[in-house]
Amino acid sequence: MPPTIALVEDEAPIQLMYKMKLEREGFRVATASNGREGLEIAKELHPDLVLLDLRMPNMNGDVMLGKMRATDWGKDIRVVILTNISKDEAPAMLRLLNVDRYVVKAHCTPTQVVEIVREVLDMPSSSHPISTA
Repeated sequence: MPPTIALVEDEAPIQLMYKMKLEREGFRVATASNGREGLEIAKELHPDLVLLDLRMPNMNGDVMLGKMRATDWGKDIRVVILTNISKDEAPAMLRLLNVDRYVVKAHCTPTQVVEIVREVLDMPSSSHPISTA
């Protein structure tokens, strides 16, 4: 079964763009539009990785991550922060919540985000096909 990604992003066009890109690359993707929905999806699916925006309605990403990390099922889920908040402006508590990568959306293409997801999950890059010879 392909890896499952929980994509927690409140801006619908951005969410759709990443969902389509990740699915084209073979990932299963579940989406949420705020931290509260993201926490529910993570609890239900136990995804391989969460792509998490920080500023969202109903529950910010850092609050969601704190709640997820406080559970047995969520303490070890891989997390990539995907936001337009610079690392300097990010909530200080993120440093304590075991984040695998911090990515500023404006500085990365969707293809680069997929490669970061592959790196974090320790998967081969799609640009380097696996030889079957």
